[in-house]
Amino acid sequence: MTGAGEQLRPPAGPRPEVAEPAAWSFPEPDRFVLANGLSVQAFDMPGQHVLSVQLGIPAPLAGEPEEVEGVGLIMARCLDLGTTRHTADEMAELLARKGIALHAGVGERGILVEVDTISRELTTALDLLVECLTEASFPEEEVRREVRHRLADIGQDRADPSSLAALRLIGTYFDPADRASRPAGGSPETVARITAEDVRAHHARTMRPDGAVLAVAGDLTGIALQDALEEAFARWPSVPGHRPAPADPGTRAADAGRIVLVDRPGAVQTELHVGGPGPDRADPLGWGPYQVLSFAMGGSPQARIDSVLREERGYTYGIRAGFRPRSHGGLFTAIGSVSGDVTVEALEALLSILDLRGADLTDAELRHAARYQARTATARFATCEAVAGEAVSLALDGLDTDFVTRTVAQVRSLDPEVAREAWDRHRGEPWTVILVGDARHADGVRALGRGPVEVVRQPREPSSSPIRAEEAGTPR
Repeated sequence: MTGAGEQLRPPAGPRPEVAEPAAWSFPEPDRFVLANGLSVQAFDMPGQHVLSVQLGIPAPLAGEPEEVEGVGLIMARCLDLGTTRHTADEMAELLARKGIALHAGVGERGILVEVDTISRELTTALDLLVECLTEASFPEEEVRREVRHRLADIGQDRADPSSLAALRLIGTYFDPADRASRPAGGSPETVARITAEDVRAHHARTMRPDGAVLAVAGDLTGIALQDALEEAFARWPSVPGHRPAPADPGTRAADAGRIVLVDRPGAVQTELHVGGPGPDRADPLGWGPYQVLSFAMGGSPQARIDSVLREERGYTYGIRAGFRPRSHGGLFTAIGSVSGDVTVEALEALLSILDLRGADLTDAELRHAARYQARTATARFATCEAVAGEAVSLALDGLDTDFVTRTVAQVRSLDPEVAREAWDRHRGEPWTVILVGDARHADGVRALGRGPVEVVRQPREPSSSPIRAEEAGTPR
């Protein structure tokens, strides 16, 4: 019998089977080189009328002057804050009125500039992009303001346990001579020294089309793209003999295999970051096995780590783990937070899981991870922004876009034995462990016998007021 207002529901049918994904490949671009030497990849993606224009310039962080590290990030943040033709306010008003978004940032491999625009404003967007590349003026007041913002960001990073652990991890894992051991955005000391003159000099030194790549993705119907690009970028000339600085070698510190506990008295949680060696994307076994291993070890609540630490024992809301490629070599990291009272037990359980051998990985978990990665690949590259961004990232790493297609194909047909071999290939080194929490856990951590344990104080927040080098007596 059914009550008043209730409706009879038809019986549920059988659960549908999940079909295997159809054959897929990364979009194939039209490729051409402009007169100034800039390499272009154009992806025609019908129906996506907001175009993504992304520029990658090979200017590795290792090329920054050591005394003003962070100057690349300040330069990127100030790129559209005033040119020889427009003030910062005028530029902001023009971008907003035309519906154009311009963003710039820095990465390990170089400088990244992204412009989003509707197709009918593409010419204007390109003109403004080139104006920033060639005529940015870096007004003193704008640079000082961005320096203050960056110092405030550093203070926030030091106050946030996760950011603090990440900074401590790179500082412990990498050789101190390697640029990767220091923050991409610089330290309080180096950022405070940065002047508008430093930013202008870095801009002149790095912002060149030589070796750069431009990716344009979106609906290109009716757009004479090559003509538009030639006209716009004619004002950005090549510089004969220009060579970008080499990237970091990614050298592991001699004493990387240790535990550092950053003391936060009274902390009820412990932030936990673990790092070890990993591959780059040119690994002889291919990149596919490492994507599968990342998912199988720490990519979901059913993965090895969370199935124990979260689902079985309730130590954490979640810990994510996986391989992170770099230009040379890479990292395996496991990152998350645990309840402070179980810091020692959680660390012991996590390291025990990470110490497994490839032979301990089952066919079932590896095949499940491979199926998930293969079935979701298409969704990961469904937008023009994702396609253009991936193309630029690969190009700066010396790879072509067919790398993605080959990786997905490898994942789809992955032999579990190859995945096991890939895991064993990078295991064996003592783990670098960073804990941000109460120092009362130090004795328990030492008792695990996992290597030397160093207890350090949480760093103080930097002043948000930059000090000029001449005022501080620091030689330039």
